[in-house]
Amino acid sequence: MYHSPYISIIIPAINEEESIGLVLNDIPKKLAREIIVADNGSHDNTVNVATILGAKVVSEPLRGYGAACLRGISELKKDTDIVVFLDADYSDYPQDIHTILKPMITGNAEMVIGSRMLGEREKGALLPQALFGNKLAALLIRLFWRFRYTDLGPFRAISYKALLALNMADKNFGWTVEMQIKALKKGLQIAEVPVRYRKRVGKSKITGTLSGTVRAGVKIIYTIFKYGLVK
Repeated sequence: MYHSPYISIIIPAINEEESIGLVLNDIPKKLAREIIVADNGSHDNTVNVATILGAKVVSEPLRGYGAACLRGISELKKDTDIVVFLDADYSDYPQDIHTILKPMITGNAEMVIGSRMLGEREKGALLPQALFGNKLAALLIRLFWRFRYTDLGPFRAISYKALLALNMADKNFGWTVEMQIKALKKGLQIAEVPVRYRKRVGKSKITGTLSGTVRAGVKIIYTIFKYGLVK
């Protein structure tokens, strides 16, 4: 008997009290079975705001985007069908979840990446270093695996079964590219769809600083070569 897919949303967050409420309020009503905010050590009011708005908040004290995502995954209900990853900074449009889910609902994809390169971007939303890093990473992936990604955007959806099969491990900046590479190596059906993108609320912890940009870039390139050179 057919049932609507059980959709869970994971939102990694750290010190996003100004934006987390905007994100949660803009998620289409009754779309998700559960919304998990994986708090990565906030010392502001992020946890309280998310809790008041009905999200399930879990704590991951080990700092790192991937670590927070892994903590969220560990809390998923076992009969989840689709997992959506969405950032807490309000740079993505939660309303675009429908666009990301469509290829999966119709059975045309097992993983869908929301591409900021293909969609409409507010001027200045993606800093030059982020644009360059995306293009370089996409080029390297194409050279290694003959697949054309346009973005490493964190706004994405993947089937729960496929997600578990990827055995994700990265605990920081390599999370998104690890997922995309492992999806290729596993032979998943992959799609990209255009999503809108705007300037984030607050200051970026990664591309907003020189040290964060360098560390993220090095880890992403390292991850690509790590999986590209090991068959």
